[in-house]
Amino acid sequence: MTQQASLAALQERIAAVNDVLNATSLLTWDSRTMMPAGGAETRGHQIATLTRIARDLLLAPETESALEKAERAVEGLPEGAAERRMVEQTRHAVEHHRSVPGSLIQERAALRTVAQAAWIEARSKSELAIFAPHLARTVELSRAYADCIGWTEHPYDAMVSIYEPGETAASLKALFGRLRAGLLPILDVARSRPQPRSDFLFRDFPEEGQRAFGLSLAERLGYDLQRGRLDTTVHPFEVSFTRNDVRITTRYNRNYLPASIFGTAHETGHGLYEQGVDPAYTRTTLATDLVGLYAVGGTSFGAHESQSRLWENHIVRSRTFWEKHFPELQRYFPQQLSDVSAEEFYRAVTRVEPGLIRVEADELTYDFHIMLRVEIECALMDGSLSVSDLPSAWNATIKRDLNLTVPDDAKGVLQDVHWSTGYIGSFPTYTIGNIMGAQVMETLRQQNPALDASIEAGDYAVLAEELHTRIWQHGRRFMRDELLERETGRRLDPAPYLAYLRGKYVS
Repeated sequence: MTQQASLAALQERIAAVNDVLNATSLLTWDSRTMMPAGGAETRGHQIATLTRIARDLLLAPETESALEKAERAVEGLPEGAAERRMVEQTRHAVEHHRSVPGSLIQERAALRTVAQAAWIEARSKSELAIFAPHLARTVELSRAYADCIGWTEHPYDAMVSIYEPGETAASLKALFGRLRAGLLPILDVARSRPQPRSDFLFRDFPEEGQRAFGLSLAERLGYDLQRGRLDTTVHPFEVSFTRNDVRITTRYNRNYLPASIFGTAHETGHGLYEQGVDPAYTRTTLATDLVGLYAVGGTSFGAHESQSRLWENHIVRSRTFWEKHFPELQRYFPQQLSDVSAEEFYRAVTRVEPGLIRVEADELTYDFHIMLRVEIECALMDGSLSVSDLPSAWNATIKRDLNLTVPDDAKGVLQDVHWSTGYIGSFPTYTIGNIMGAQVMETLRQQNPALDASIEAGDYAVLAEELHTRIWQHGRRFMRDELLERETGRRLDPAPYLAYLRGKYVS
């Protein structure tokens, strides 16, 4: 069999796995946007069945046979060749799933939809007790999963490896220690300054106007609505069913305008990454997370977050953006914003004001929310913290870090969707994304003198093309640090992120 035929045979097997995972993603998207509450239990079974089918296809004898032939076919190819990476990553995923019983994978998948429905109810009533049994089971299954795939120093290491390969509890502790030391003095300076006016952010902003501006914003940044759509959900997310159908969601608060603007910008960044994956990688290993069993084109959750946080903060939360586009926002809300200038709006949406809600946090306090969650996840995983003690631990930690008092569970332990979907280990990727995004932007500005001028002119195509060339098109071909070394000359480094924050909030 020729090299081409061997690779084609393996790709045909992986394409089938990708198809099943995309069907799973479609059911998940529907469960978070349109499904009636009564459908949660049966939807959980449907998703679990498809997840098990995808795993069985990956471990089937036919896949193993095709994989062995493909491995021989790529032996002589360069280390970074796409075909070789496809084969290597498939082998890694096969060995990973061989260590985990199918029943465990299926139970984890089935639990997600039921747990999410319980979380939605618990959040609306601010009662952890409604969700607590599901969370306890999620933690128990996560420990079992970690034991199956193996860990040495901490069970959290195994879970983090699903979302951000190479990171561990120890590496995160070191990274967060360096970051915390750099953030605190910047935060002290920013908090010592007078607070800008922000009353106008809390006026009545009808959902229709927010949605119209959000769609305009997404398209302006480059999101292709012929291959995507914007919907409403409880907790914003992006999901792709190949690069040709990439969907984003947001939520609307009639009395707090920034939530939908920056939520939409954030998810647009995710959507741009998925829409930008090389078409040749569609339905292949390089556009499929075969370890996590997700149809995802981005190379890691942290790399994905780097793109969403880059567009959200470096572009849409910048002074130049609002100098250029605030008049358009005023056209959607002429009465609500008639007494507001572009500069006042910019200062209001970049004010430093510690709050309880992660997704509404300012840039300087955001990472403290992430560090809190990682600290708690580690404790849940090693058994030093029980679900019943979770609120007291959460509330004490946010009091320690941000001097805030949590009034109820909805504004504390129940605010995020992640634990209800089984994503224990994914929270560190947000801070990793902040760091990586700043590192990439620093390099782009140094290497492309025309970039800032185009951004100031409201033309984001130059930035999008740079990111497409350097990051998006590669899909999962290169690991996170490989990408960083290729494009910035070094691995993950918080220095550019801290420099960006100092320049924005201290200078």
